[in-house]
Amino acid sequence: MTIKRVVLSALLVVCAGGSAVAAVTSPSSASPDAGPDGAALAITSTAFTNGGRIPIVHECTSSGDNDPRKKNESPPLAWTGGPAETQSYAIIMRDVDNRNLLHWIIYDIPATVAELPQNVEHVYKPAVPAGSRQIYYRGSASLFGYQGPCSPSSVNTYTFTVYALNRATLTELNENSTIQTAANSITQASLGSAVISGES
Repeated sequence: MTIKRVVLSALLVVCAGGSAVAAVTSPSSASPDAGPDGAALAITSTAFTNGGRIPIVHECTSSGDNDPRKKNESPPLAWTGGPAETQSYAIIMRDVDNRNLLHWIIYDIPATVAELPQNVEHVYKPAVPAGSRQIYYRGSASLFGYQGPCSPSSVNTYTFTVYALNRATLTELNENSTIQTAANSITQASLGSAVISGES
């Protein structure tokens, strides 16, 4: 047997039907939501576990409700594993049991930032994180930024979604933009997203 035949026999597996099958492995590709280390984008909070109860300090304040524990403070959030192409981040909060009502949008979060502190200022341009902007909430309250859970007669599910964006700043948005317009801009620029949910 020649050397060529030995090599050929090692590479080919002859099936019963007489055909030869070669084993081929293609290189694996990372998920679009994966960061430079291959880890998928993920979001967590030190205030509550995924699917857990959102603490009362994060609930909305409303007229006629004098519960001092309710402070309408945004929860602390942190994320990991953003795609390598990420130029900024955005967070959208929704009440999924109330037709996905939008409760909070913060965007233009620099790509170097991977967390939000508790109680982000209720202003268009909060000091932390520097460079970020928030949408004006027009609903049960009129304010910039976070509007906490407001479902006194039911327990609703609220989601916090972090989006990794392909743009450093959403220049088409400003302090007069509607919350739905902002949500559309964010989803159109999204490279990937991750969600944490809580009950309140």
